[in-house]
Amino acid sequence: MDKRKPWRQAAAVLPEVMRSGLYALGEDRLGRVEEFRLRRGFPMTALLPEGEAELDTPPVGEDELRQAVENATQSSAHTALDRVRQGFVTLRGGHRVGLCGSVVRKEGGIVTLRELSSLSVRVARSVPGLAGPLLPELTQDGRFVSTLILAPPGAGKTTLLRDLVRALSDGEGGGPLRVAVADERGEVAALWRGEPQFYVGRHTDVLDGCSKAEGLSILIRGMNPQAAAVDELGSSEDVRAVAEAAGCGVAVLATAHGSGLDGMRRRPAFRELLELGVFRRLVVLERRDGVRTAHTEAVP
Repeated sequence: MDKRKPWRQAAAVLPEVMRSGLYALGEDRLGRVEEFRLRRGFPMTALLPEGEAELDTPPVGEDELRQAVENATQSSAHTALDRVRQGFVTLRGGHRVGLCGSVVRKEGGIVTLRELSSLSVRVARSVPGLAGPLLPELTQDGRFVSTLILAPPGAGKTTLLRDLVRALSDGEGGGPLRVAVADERGEVAALWRGEPQFYVGRHTDVLDGCSKAEGLSILIRGMNPQAAAVDELGSSEDVRAVAEAAGCGVAVLATAHGSGLDGMRRRPAFRELLELGVFRRLVVLERRDGVRTAHTEAVP
């Protein structure tokens, strides 16, 4: 398991000329960095809870953007760009590189990106104990109930999901549960050669590299979980898979982009989940003035 500080591990994909500008932030601020941003024609910035800070680096050019992608994918630029159809690359350690540029389409689908214009390197972190205050509100009659975490991008959905998986698996607040994680993007547990780079509990089984729907099906058939976790529900296929998992008697823990119960009801796929009673609790994350807060809601 890689023991480097999260920001160092994420920054390793940056070209040397960009990494040299990081240290002026100081260790304290670097320890709180959430993203590194490279935008063509401008110096690199670091996203902190209080906002973006411009760094003392040369303006980002095409060479720096392409070098970062090559570092992230460990391949040539041509091969690398063929692997980023979804607009991101997941790094060892669960960090994510998001990409922008000119989309190349073929037969109605995105085949690659070219002429990169910007990228962001999102720093993944584990925060043990984050889930503790919420756990009592996510149980009923002593049992964990299916829960959906809602938040806008960058508010900490994956970090909270990861710690809830750990807490349930290790039996915090109750007996330990067998938890299965369908880790499509490799960001929750961040498997590396079969070993999670984040500690996700002693009774957790992880499957990555396939869709959430495929992963849930495989895990439920093969691993007999008591709870199943997925990150960032979005497609109708994801939603159907979650409903099927709940129908098998598995408690579901999931995240999605959103801001509350009313917003979920306006989205047809999620409205169906609510009407079916799949989720019994919502955890809503918010971020104001750099401060994150969380509150729970019962689903009627």
